Amino acid sequence: VQLQASGGGLVQAGGSLRLSCAASGRTFSRYAMGWFRQAPGKEREFVAAISRSGGSTYYTDAVKGRFTISRDNAKNTVTLQMNSLKPEDTAVYYCAVDPRPYIVVVSTLLRDYDYWGQGTQVTVSS
Repeated sequence: VQLQASGGGLVQAGGSLRLSCAASGRTFSRYAMGWFRQAPGKEREFVAAISRSGGSTYYTDAVKGRFTISRDNAKNTVTLQMNSLKPEDTAVYYCAVDPRPYIVVVSTLLRDYDYWGQGTQVTVSS
């Protein structure tokens, strides 16, 4: 599977960005999807995940109430709407696929995801 992330950029604190991830190569609707981020000098961390139907979503505490993950299985895309951005949200954001089809419990663990996209830079100025 190939993933293409887009939508990053430079924004002031309090602003919004919308990240998109386009997937190809597999039956998209079979797989849970996730967004992760990696700040300079830090390890990659979980941000949000969504079940294959889109009915269940999961967020790290740091972004709850500010970020929304969604997906469109007809278009093979997953989106991360980011509002009320903070300087600490600055990172490269990656989308990824959990390669286990039809899983019931969506993982928030980095090790369960594969097929990483190239990442998109998000920079939030104070």
